[in-house]
Amino acid sequence: MSTLLRNAIVLLLLLTAVTGVAYPAVVGGLGNLLFPHEASGSLVERDGKPVGSALIGQSFTEPRYFWGRPSATTPAANNAASSTPSNLGPTNPALADAAKQRIAVLRAADPDNKAPVPVELVTASGSGLDPEISPAAAEYQVMRVARLRGLEPAKVRELVAANTQGRQFGMLGEARVNVLKLNLALDQASR
Repeated sequence: MSTLLRNAIVLLLLLTAVTGVAYPAVVGGLGNLLFPHEASGSLVERDGKPVGSALIGQSFTEPRYFWGRPSATTPAANNAASSTPSNLGPTNPALADAAKQRIAVLRAADPDNKAPVPVELVTASGSGLDPEISPAAAEYQVMRVARLRGLEPAKVRELVAANTQGRQFGMLGEARVNVLKLNLALDQASR
């Protein structure tokens, strides 16, 4: 019995050292060596100071900015420590009510826009932290942003195009626009 107990304790200590210390140290070291920007949080800087992460959505509510996908995290929007979906099913009236409220806010911000509202502007993602929207969701907002910034819509569309990433490896996912990077470029163009 004592041999069995001793072997179990030795195995526990060995596995703890390998999986709890060595493996995380090797993977973390390789990540920092091979992907330093990503390993440090993919921070986006303005004037040498971090203003956000390219991987976590930020809440832009001023009409002169492009708006990202709604966040379902609590207690505040885009809370990376609380990444979670709303868990509201498609037949839940609370989901429909939240979408109607978001549509009303979008319509109030741009009453002349009669186009259908892209679904990602009114529904949260599974993580609640999406930093990107589709080019269609960006296009839906172009006229509002251009008008409020005093820019030509063609200039705003150029900024959207410059901040649009295609499919990964040319075949995975969909084209997407990082909202934080687009809004920073918009601020730069408005100076």
